[in-house]
Amino acid sequence: MTRRRWIADEFSDDRAALTGTHAAHLSRTLRARVGQQFEVACGERVRRATITLVSNDRVEFTLGEEVAAPAFVPVTLLLAIFKFDRMEWAIEKATELGVSKIVPVIARRTDAHLATASVKRADRWSRIAFQAAEQSRRASPPEVIAPVKLREAVGFPAALKIVLSESESQTQLRDAVAARDAAKDVSLAVGPEGGWTEDELQLFQENGWISASLGPTVLRAETAAIAAIAITLSELS
Repeated sequence: MTRRRWIADEFSDDRAALTGTHAAHLSRTLRARVGQQFEVACGERVRRATITLVSNDRVEFTLGEEVAAPAFVPVTLLLAIFKFDRMEWAIEKATELGVSKIVPVIARRTDAHLATASVKRADRWSRIAFQAAEQSRRASPPEVIAPVKLREAVGFPAALKIVLSESESQTQLRDAVAARDAAKDVSLAVGPEGGWTEDELQLFQENGWISASLGPTVLRAETAAIAAIAITLSELS
């Protein structure tokens, strides 16, 4: 039977704990009891664990043998900010698929109100990513950084950097990834509603990004993000 996995709030060599509301979900909602066994992610390692203490705001475990965790090529997602309900869905699904870092980007066509309000959303986006990582049995959640302007984001280092562009007609994403199948890490950039502007695409090009297409249809930003991640990880697996 597959054991549920938790991401530890505290851990040492042989013990781990969930605290606060994180622990309350296990202790109250799921009615945890001493002796139950789970998997607990401690940093980049996953261990078998047995509950030794349960209270309303703290659950403690003793740690056992390490559990093998699959290795993924690190994928960073630059996601231009769009409507928050759809943005949150994209962050959740990108986490489930295995991205290692999410960079909310303020683009030229990002709605001004959303750009301003996004500064206060970073903590919520991180919580969504944490919950999605735990649900999907990841060893750790992706890093979700505070929103940045595009000019700063395009300079982040990566071995392979691909911007999705509706105006690209020659290069498909799958081909761009397959041509660099030995890349040690990948960055994908997904634009806002209305897409990237011409000067933004020029900025990407100047910073070493490859333009690629997902095909002839025009996708919503959140659909494009999920499709791009799935294609990329499939090609690199």
